[in-house]
Amino acid sequence: MPIMFSASMMCADYGHLEDEVRALEEAGVDAFHIDIMDGHFVRNFGMGIHDLRYIRSATRKNVEAHLMICEPLQYIDLFAEIGVDALYVHPESEYQCAATIERIIKKGIMPAIAINPGTSVEQVLELLNIVKRVLVMSVNPGHAGQVFLPHIGAKIEKLLKLGAEYDFEVFWDGHGSVENVRRYASIGVGGFVLGTAALFGKGRPYAEIIRGLRGCVK
Repeated sequence: MPIMFSASMMCADYGHLEDEVRALEEAGVDAFHIDIMDGHFVRNFGMGIHDLRYIRSATRKNVEAHLMICEPLQYIDLFAEIGVDALYVHPESEYQCAATIERIIKKGIMPAIAINPGTSVEQVLELLNIVKRVLVMSVNPGHAGQVFLPHIGAKIEKLLKLGAEYDFEVFWDGHGSVENVRRYASIGVGGFVLGTAALFGKGRPYAEIIRGLRGCVK
């Protein structure tokens, strides 16, 4: 399957958001990645519901929400009503994360988890039976532009082996540089969330950047 590229919209130019969505769509991104933060689960405030609603209304591409919030179960119906295609939840955000994932499935949304750098594969092993995607955070969540944590490579390799057994995809989020995309796509990572390391703020057309990334993972 082709490698999927998701645009991390917290890095977009909010003074020209309509133009950004159109340019990214025309550039060939596969999805729009929306980081929702509540200031509690991570020490930052991310994008809001109004941002999500607008981007959902402005594109026919997939829209995925990464919930860095406490107790996401109470909001799943809201995200379903907005029309997101995939929801990432953190296992530590809920006492019974399996119940949250079951609610996501019931609503017809792709169920996915995000794993922090400090969360081991063993801690989420039982959840791998019910998710379709695992988003590996290569940086601590909450802020763009952080330094890549190199020990994540071993975790990705372990998850790739389990993915074949449990039937889920492994995606990458955090410092998705050209070098990391090339290296980890070659061993089986199926998708990358692109932020400031490869896509935004480069002074080059998005179409040129996406074309170059696709060329390096053939």
